[in-house]
Amino acid sequence: MTAPDDNAALVVDARGMRCPWPALRLARAMRDASQVLLLADDPQAGREVAALAGEHGWRIEADDAPERWRVRR
Repeated sequence: MTAPDDNAALVVDARGMRCPWPALRLARAMRDASQVLLLADDPQAGREVAALAGEHGWRIEADDAPERWRVRR
């Protein structure tokens, strides 16, 4: 299932990377994108992403699938 805005989201695949790398990749991607779909399988990634989003005022929408976060400005 693909939502219309999926085409606009930049996908950052950080699977296999340990924290803080997924959060660092997300921060770098958000420099140029208004929304990012982050794929990360490190158990700490959710907490790191939430902290980073809180610092920058970004919104996080958890995806139905585990290990996926849609982050928007």
